[in-house]
Amino acid sequence: MQKVRMILGLVVLVGVLAGCSKSDPTPALVAVTFKNLSADPPSGGYNPANGQPIGVTNKYTLFSFATGATVANSDSASTKWDIGFNGTKIIINSGTSGPGSAAALVVTGIFSELNLAPDAGYLTDNSATATYAITRGSGKGWYNYDPSTNLISPIAGRIIMVKTSGGKYAKMEIISYYKDAPASPSATSTDRYYTFRYLYQPDGSKKLQ
Repeated sequence: MQKVRMILGLVVLVGVLAGCSKSDPTPALVAVTFKNLSADPPSGGYNPANGQPIGVTNKYTLFSFATGATVANSDSASTKWDIGFNGTKIIINSGTSGPGSAAALVVTGIFSELNLAPDAGYLTDNSATATYAITRGSGKGWYNYDPSTNLISPIAGRIIMVKTSGGKYAKMEIISYYKDAPASPSATSTDRYYTFRYLYQPDGSKKLQ
């Protein structure tokens, strides 16, 4: 009986060692959904006379794809962030928007099927010429604006490809501009709260799957 136990123990040990000798497969990348990123919502609502927001700070909420979290505005002059949000305006940490080397490109496609970041075509921000990597205005970048309802709607199939400040790649799709991402926003929905999904590739390759 003692010999049998010893033999079984050796078999288990050999199995464990054999398992350890094999290299673990690279874990698959998983898309992450970030909910309710506050993009400078007006503390005093909107002026009924002109529709302008009351009580905004005009500061951008900064975000890092590497950490999956917002970055303090006090670090706006650093390379800790990749992308920033204020109302419908989005900036990239590059050019006249920041000291980083980030760049972005808006493409058309299906998020799950765009599995390779483009080799070229990325843009940086230049406020002096009013040109931005993520074009501003209804129908020009990531959203449409309906003046009859005063609602902002993400354009289906618009995917933002990003080369981050750290030289990595990510893809992002904006899902909603309203708090808690209601399926059918209305005039009473609270705006300037982004919900988006993204996938970040930490190994430096252009593979986004």
